[in-house]
Amino acid sequence: MSDFHLSAQSREEAGKGSSRRLRRLEGLVPAVVYGGKNAPKAIKLAHKDLKRALEEQSFYSSVITLDIDGKEEPVILKGLQRHPAKSLVLHADFQRASAGTVLKVNVPIHFLNESSCTGVKLQGVLIHHDSVEIEVSCSPKDLPEFIEVDLAAAELDQVIHLSDIKPPKGVTFIALSHDSDLPIVSIHKAKGASADPEPEVDPGAEGESEEDE
Repeated sequence: MSDFHLSAQSREEAGKGSSRRLRRLEGLVPAVVYGGKNAPKAIKLAHKDLKRALEEQSFYSSVITLDIDGKEEPVILKGLQRHPAKSLVLHADFQRASAGTVLKVNVPIHFLNESSCTGVKLQGVLIHHDSVEIEVSCSPKDLPEFIEVDLAAAELDQVIHLSDIKPPKGVTFIALSHDSDLPIVSIHKAKGASADPEPEVDPGAEGESEEDE
């Protein structure tokens, strides 16, 4: 069951002028729903409701229940057009996500145990996120909100690739199907830093050596 519900209405008006009026005068966002066996449908929905939903990271990788004129339809967010200078959504694209549909979605990565991994315990080590999301293919019921990558055992100079990550059940990593084994995260020594712990100096021993001179 979807955790996100949005209400929308059919939109008969078309064109830039109509879309501008919707945004300025009615606080609505023009959008379109497409995919499946039905024809694309122009809709409009409240800007404040969409903006609130967009604040949740999982919204981008979840099946959304879209209520259009009282009829519910499962969809996923496929595209957004934002204002270049203001915090405004200008247009949204939704893809139908009915049962039997094969979805292609960019799912965010959640990195676990970064601060406690073996590599970070060494001085001057950096963890670099080479990728922050993974494009997956799956059915709507198998769509994950995120992919977990556990770094607890990650070591210095290690690179974790896409093939090192086990996909959730029913999920395919699209890049691997094209023989592209992308780097996901790498652990390296910071430039100019030593990965070896600094040797401890005995203050007393230093004083003794000066006296001997």
